[in-house]
Amino acid sequence: MDPRLNRCSLVDVDTRRLSLRRLAPDDLDGLAAILADPHVWQFEYGRGLTRAESEAFLDRQLRLWADYDFGGCGVREAGRPELIGVVGLGVPEVPLQHLVPPVTVGWRLSPSAWGKGYATEAATALLHQAFTTMGLDRVGCVTHRDNRRSAAVAERLGMSFLAHADVPAADGNGRVEVALFQITRDEFSSNARKCR
Repeated sequence: MDPRLNRCSLVDVDTRRLSLRRLAPDDLDGLAAILADPHVWQFEYGRGLTRAESEAFLDRQLRLWADYDFGGCGVREAGRPELIGVVGLGVPEVPLQHLVPPVTVGWRLSPSAWGKGYATEAATALLHQAFTTMGLDRVGCVTHRDNRRSAAVAERLGMSFLAHADVPAADGNGRVEVALFQITRDEFSSNARKCR
């Protein structure tokens, strides 16, 4: 399924503890500060992103919104103005299109926000929209093979492991091993009922 065929777009949402809002150009300063932390990109690059790389990351998110009506959302604690991360729906890179669903969910949070369940809470809110108003049948997740924290979030979301894959690095330098996950609408609904 082509993700452009979705009838409804992703909308801003508040969860119990978080506010998720579409990323905008004026989020660059906050986003660049988070993405510059080497822990955020430890597995992919072993370093933080430069400001230019953060700007390119934001540009990709804005293009997703323009092309598909979904993309990255800035994550903030409820009632607080500071950006603590980004969670969003995306379209997998070309080498992965045959391995994962046509829409994926992902997250990058500041290390100061780790260990609080924020990634799971934010991603759950987006998955809810993906499977209800957006009408998707399944959603994937791509994370670095060695990133146990991110894999644990995928598992808490109820995602099933699909495979490991060797793919070109996002910056075009070398290759990386990734772990691929997915969840179907029925699995998400069943998991949501168990958590009530």
